[in-house]
Amino acid sequence: MTDPTTDSALLHLPLHGFLAALAVTYLATLVVSRMALHLKVPSILSILVLGVLLSPAKQLFSLETVEALHTVTLAMLLFVAGLNSEAHHIRGFLRYGVLLAIGGVIVSSLLLGGLIWGVCAMLTSLFGIGLPLPLDVALLVAACLGSTDSGATLNVLKSVKDRIPLRIRLLLEFESSVNDPAAILFLFLVIGLAGAESGSSVLMLDQLQGFLKSIGSGILVGLIMTYLAQYTLNHLITSKDQILLMGISIALASYGFSMLLGGSGFISAYVTGLFLANNIYDNALITPELLEHSLEPFNTTMQVTVFLLFGMLINPLDLPGAIPAGVLTAAGLMLIARPLSVLIFQRWSPFNLRGGLLISWCGLRGAVPMALGYSATTALPSMARVSSAEEPAISSMIQGLIFSVVFINLTIQGLTLPWVCRRLETESTGGA
Repeated sequence: MTDPTTDSALLHLPLHGFLAALAVTYLATLVVSRMALHLKVPSILSILVLGVLLSPAKQLFSLETVEALHTVTLAMLLFVAGLNSEAHHIRGFLRYGVLLAIGGVIVSSLLLGGLIWGVCAMLTSLFGIGLPLPLDVALLVAACLGSTDSGATLNVLKSVKDRIPLRIRLLLEFESSVNDPAAILFLFLVIGLAGAESGSSVLMLDQLQGFLKSIGSGILVGLIMTYLAQYTLNHLITSKDQILLMGISIALASYGFSMLLGGSGFISAYVTGLFLANNIYDNALITPELLEHSLEPFNTTMQVTVFLLFGMLINPLDLPGAIPAGVLTAAGLMLIARPLSVLIFQRWSPFNLRGGLLISWCGLRGAVPMALGYSATTALPSMARVSSAEEPAISSMIQGLIFSVVFINLTIQGLTLPWVCRRLETESTGGA
């Protein structure tokens, strides 16, 4: 998190200096991405490391700036995730895709929450390492890590696209797009219930009611915005170069109006993207695929911004205390939580066991889990079992855990995916 002494400070650099620094930073992401290509590691991993190296620059930003960047990037990522959720791509196994995306988040988050709670308690009691986390905070971290990330998944799949069957690739893309809102719902539910006093069933019921109202309002606003957006796309778009601007406007309007009406802006943004992706347009210039492709450059910018921002918010001095728990958590995620969350739905899968194992190994974490990690740290003051004195240490532990898990997950699974494909003997021309 940013230093409290700088929270209310304005940008320290003049505007021209800030713009120059921003330009150099984004150019640096291209340099490290090129280096990552030679090292055969995911480029987004190198951008995360760059963000950590730029950590001292976080004092250039006020807390309000960070929160604004976080809100815009997450809303846009969810809107594009909705656009990527084209049901016709997985026609024939849509039920399995939905079960895997939504049920998988719930199963993996619950398993991972218990694992994080146990690991942190064990390391602290036996070795004096790290910090014990309350169970609700452990579930908070697990909710952030519960969903796979479409940007990370697509980034890694590019290197092995000829070795993974087309149907599995389409399933992975669909899953990573649909499970983002499922993870957000689980996260907000944990935050709401953890904010109630222990043993107060009335307050917990109020929190649950508020949660359902927020989600319902978000869905309703998303549907209304879908209708308005469809009308706009059909009647106002006269050239393809207008689609990017229109897409950004639709996403931000969906988020903003939902929040004004007391709904969940993130859910609204996703719902709008989801229904636009599965719509038919009268305007010959508009197709769901064109909408998705037109927003890809902006979406890439949002992903890069999230990785840079999260890396910059990390204090490198806080990482050593979180790394042991992060290593064990990452191992538990890759070897226990993710495989079980896939195999538990195997009976509905059109793929054989080898295909299920490949799907489980492709569950990469990336930009959305890190963006949710910021939401988790800002929610700590509302949690009944976290005192104000504990907040800074727990916040650092949460960020360190999420950073470690994402880093290890991208490194190990990104580097070993080609070997796993060969080991499972998958071929691009056949089923799994």
